[in-house]
Amino acid sequence: MEASHDRTKEAGEKGIAGNRKRVLEGAFFLLVMALSFYTVFHGQDMGQIRQAMSRLSPAALFAAMCTALFFVSAEGIMIHYLLRSLNGHSSLRRCIVYSFIGFFYSGITPSATGGQPMQLYYMTKDRNSMSESSVVLMTVALLYKLVLVLIGIATLVFWHGPLRSFLREYFPLFLLGLALNTALVLLLLAVMLAPRSMKRIISGIEKLLVRARILKASGKRQEKIEQFVDGYRGAVNFLLEHKGKVLAVCLFTLVQRASVFVLTWIIYLGFSLEGTDGLSIMLLQATVYIAVDMLPVPGAQGITEMMYRSVFGSIFKGQYLMPSLYVTRGINFYFVLLVSLGVVAANHFYVRRNRRVQTGRRTVI
Repeated sequence: MEASHDRTKEAGEKGIAGNRKRVLEGAFFLLVMALSFYTVFHGQDMGQIRQAMSRLSPAALFAAMCTALFFVSAEGIMIHYLLRSLNGHSSLRRCIVYSFIGFFYSGITPSATGGQPMQLYYMTKDRNSMSESSVVLMTVALLYKLVLVLIGIATLVFWHGPLRSFLREYFPLFLLGLALNTALVLLLLAVMLAPRSMKRIISGIEKLLVRARILKASGKRQEKIEQFVDGYRGAVNFLLEHKGKVLAVCLFTLVQRASVFVLTWIIYLGFSLEGTDGLSIMLLQATVYIAVDMLPVPGAQGITEMMYRSVFGSIFKGQYLMPSLYVTRGINFYFVLLVSLGVVAANHFYVRRNRRVQTGRRTVI
């Protein structure tokens, strides 16, 4: 009875700590968003902006919204494709749900650190193995970053002159973002291709937590670590043996990345503007993403808007710059974040309902 009471107390304390952390993260996100809105809207002629916004084609607005939703859903398609290759259990619909969950938690946590852990949590809840789910998410993340790095390097090499003239004072930030993303790609590759090193890392973390008395020493936990690493190694070997599947996901990732870059061009056409080709607009949007992608700010708010104003000032000329910023940023981040919030809420009720159904079945049995 006493041991059970201690476990209940410990679980309660962890729940309180988790809730406190979520509240702090939410408060930080709202603070950053408020500062971003103030920076973007302060000193602007809202009447002129509303007049410019009225000239935006409804068809372009709808196309941009569909493009933004495709960008997130495409990750779910890739998760489903790889997970089914590893005999996973989740349907395509559930995998798309994982993708929106990842977008939401990445959007409200610094450096987008909260997305994958929440995706992994729900994937394992749906009876997918921890090791296979980890490999799928790491593969998707690796290819996502790899495509971004390759686009950045190609832009830097083959479009260096125009790139520097457009980015100006933000060119060093672009180089920093490219370097950080490249380092992350190399780190993910090292972890995926060296499971023994991963085992040492996990075991080292477990020992530190035991020494800090956060965890108790457990032989069963070590056994689970062994099983996880063995499963992880097997899943990585499977993907290496099926390079065609990885190549297909890599090409689809390129399409996914291009979809969010083409969104800005759609808005450009929606305002009936001329003078800049679509490829230039897409490359500039890509450089903005690369520059801010690794910054420790939820959703890279604030810096993204500031950089957009500087980079696209000569493309969306005059009264169209700020409306283009509001529409582009509003759709590819805030709109998708709200949709993702709805998906997260619906998923929460879905999981609770399934838990009640399963509990009722066990009771009947």
